[in-house]
Amino acid sequence: MIPVARRWIPIAAAALLALPAWGVAARASDGVPVPPDTATGKGGAVSAADRDFVIKVRLAGLWEIPAGNLAQERSRDPRIVSIGRLIAIQHVVLDRLDRAVARTLGIALPNQPNGDQLGWLAEMRGTARPAQFDQIFVDRLRAAHGKILPAIATIRAGTRNDTVRRLAQQANQFVLTHMTLLESSGIVDYGALPAVPPPAAAGAGPVPVDHHMLAAAHDNTGGVPATDRSVLVLVLAGALAAGVITSIRIFRSR
Repeated sequence: MIPVARRWIPIAAAALLALPAWGVAARASDGVPVPPDTATGKGGAVSAADRDFVIKVRLAGLWEIPAGNLAQERSRDPRIVSIGRLIAIQHVVLDRLDRAVARTLGIALPNQPNGDQLGWLAEMRGTARPAQFDQIFVDRLRAAHGKILPAIATIRAGTRNDTVRRLAQQANQFVLTHMTLLESSGIVDYGALPAVPPPAAAGAGPVPVDHHMLAAAHDNTGGVPATDRSVLVLVLAGALAAGVITSIRIFRSR
């Protein structure tokens, strides 16, 4: 007879695999901290780049919300329908955050998508076959998210304004979720995406090199002193023994 604990292992694994990757909504506050407000009032100087970023977030919602709605109307693939629905819903949330920031900072926002975005929406509406729509929908949105991601990182790293900093981190969470949702479709044409430019100086980045960490990486012991390794071995052995004893007690009780 198979012990109860072992019988549950394949069932739990199957349940985890059955969870759809696109079912996780992006939320700006669930377990992921955002930068605190460290100044009073508007939270610091607002640069031209800050204003441009707030406008770009608004523009993203102005075309991705209708694009997500089109996916629900035009696609015959349940995956694409679900992806479109989630992206549209989440952009409504992000747009609400963005408009609140714009009101606080006195930034005028557009109410219509720009020319490129209108063209992408027209392209989606003009497709006759659902499969063709799916490809255009996924590729256009995936490319757009890839372009905005570096802009978000730049603002998050360098803005002097607390309010914009919080919005950038929130927007980053949504964008990463949307990229993952689109990629879960399995039809992204990665070859059509812009290629990553080569580094100006390979191996020399903005992050300083820690030579002690490099030495530890080449050390077979991982750079852990002998005394620390002994303690670590004892702790692991104790944990393993406790686990074995607990498992035996569980099996005997059943």
